Amino acid sequence: MDNNILIESGTNELEVLEFCIGGNHYGINVAKVREIVPYSPVTPIPNSHPSIEGIFMPRDTIITVISLSDVLKVPSRDDNSDDMFIITNFNKLDAAFHVENVLGIHRVSWADIIIPDKTISSTEKGIATGIVKIDGKLIVILDFERIVSEISPETGLKVSDIARLGVRDRNESPILIAEDSPLLSKLIEDSLHNAGYVNTILCNNGQVAWDKICEYKREGTVFEKIHLIITDIEMPLMDGHRLTKLVKDDDALKKIPVIIFSSLINEEMKRKGKLLGADVQLSKPEIGLLVGEIDKLIDKQ
Repeated sequence: MDNNILIESGTNELEVLEFCIGGNHYGINVAKVREIVPYSPVTPIPNSHPSIEGIFMPRDTIITVISLSDVLKVPSRDDNSDDMFIITNFNKLDAAFHVENVLGIHRVSWADIIIPDKTISSTEKGIATGIVKIDGKLIVILDFERIVSEISPETGLKVSDIARLGVRDRNESPILIAEDSPLLSKLIEDSLHNAGYVNTILCNNGQVAWDKICEYKREGTVFEKIHLIITDIEMPLMDGHRLTKLVKDDDALKKIPVIIFSSLINEEMKRKGKLLGADVQLSKPEIGLLVGEIDKLIDKQ
């Protein structure tokens, strides 16, 4: 499958791959998808996580297969001959997700994606990042990073790298963080605090971050209140590429350093981020490298 999205960077759009499990409709950002292949029997791994079905080896690569029906607590159907594997690549990790039906790709705006309320998040155990209505159907966009990090925590953020930094001086430079995952937002904030960066401003999507930046700009305090911006790419309402474009296209704001810290960093995404003016682009889970880049950018100020 060609996952080079034909969408200009910064337009706040994405393509969603729609699939079914248990009669319900779910979605994944096409940027995460490497290919889609028919279901094939897997080799079980003893003592593995309950949601791991096993491994299989397309071509020359061993890939772990995760059962989304198990993750979602939906009974799997007896006849899986028509099922599919969605093979993904994010956080520098290949994984296959076992689904029932793949229905197609939809181009949507992040502005049309609804942030799920606490009732929905609780029901889905916090793995619904957004909901979009397409052709009368509600499609729940799943937090695949969280699914994988709950199976293997170090794939989310390598927080152990922060401990290796040792004791560091306290730094009051204000850092704005745009990250929609409550889990990752808290982990990033805690990691930065442990690394000495104790003045953080959390925003749960790019729109909230942009509104905050504009508020400070109107007050004339933006350069006092924001020394650096860290942004994810995938976020409802406004994504990180759009946020980066807005900051870097503004003559009054463009000197504020922007770090894109995302599970989607690959060569194509790096090219897009560079065109938008991002100062640094790093892949989750490299939180240690993130702190190193923050050190360099803050020292320049």
